[in-house]
Amino acid sequence: MRRREFITLVGGATVAWPHAARAQQSQQMRRIGVLVGLAANDPQGQATIAALLQALQELGWIDGRSARIEYRWGAGKANDMRKYAAELVNFAPDVLVATGGASVGPLLQATRTVPVVFANVPDPVGSGFVESLSRPGGNATGFVQFEYNLSGKWPELLKQIAPNVTNIAILWDPTILAGIGQFAVIQSVAPSLGVEVRAINVRDAGEIERGIGAFARLSNGSLIVAASALAIGHRELIVALAARHKLPTIYFQRIFVSEGGLVSYGADFLDQYRRAAGYVDRILKGEKPADLPVQAPTKYELAINLKTAKALGLAVPPMLLAAPTR
Repeated sequence: MRRREFITLVGGATVAWPHAARAQQSQQMRRIGVLVGLAANDPQGQATIAALLQALQELGWIDGRSARIEYRWGAGKANDMRKYAAELVNFAPDVLVATGGASVGPLLQATRTVPVVFANVPDPVGSGFVESLSRPGGNATGFVQFEYNLSGKWPELLKQIAPNVTNIAILWDPTILAGIGQFAVIQSVAPSLGVEVRAINVRDAGEIERGIGAFARLSNGSLIVAASALAIGHRELIVALAARHKLPTIYFQRIFVSEGGLVSYGADFLDQYRRAAGYVDRILKGEKPADLPVQAPTKYELAINLKTAKALGLAVPPMLLAAPTR
């Protein structure tokens, strides 16, 4: 599968991609349940739903006309996620949509018969959500957030933007397989880059603030924010602490950069939900999730906040400004 990558400069230009509009009508009202791991007022969650709804509409599934779409917002709370997953199953949906790994588990605990389409899930095989990527085997399929090797690009990009960096703290969630996988890849490339790595857990705000504050006492430090639902939930705090301590930081999603972070590199997360709508459409037309392969990202994006770079006294290399990172 051919990958496409593009660069976004916050305060600069955006390279966009074309949308192929497809219209399709359905005479039968179908039911779609969506479990979102974020709070209902979170801009990231709202963008997720907007992308999903637009793609569904282009396929003919219009809320209130050809489909009834029910949402639940878990706000990162495990107990609420389980409760809302059960509520969505009781809604008797034809298909369920899970936004991220934190949503998949509760839905699969609530049902092993209703089809589940997930997006932005780091390791669905290791997490036990599917039997394999090519043949999921159960009632779930969807789109992985990234391949672990992508994590090795993060310290490389940091060294390009901040060459003096010798210490890197990784903000991670050690309770999820994805956190362990990302940390292992970063550790494996660190010696070749001449950097030492250490960990900061992101379980709660206090732990994040204490961890970054202690790390900031070291010289030539920078941060890598590994992918996790907790990092998304604490993103305002993380971005603020990185600015306060003047730590060059790379993130896994563009939203951090839009909110003041320095640089991000990762899969285009909104594209995942557009593609997830395609799987919802195919399932509503009779295909089974067990027969739909789990797919890797096809679009990656590099985003750089030039204002933040200037505030940190960093000169972004022309090669990063001129072309996509590969």
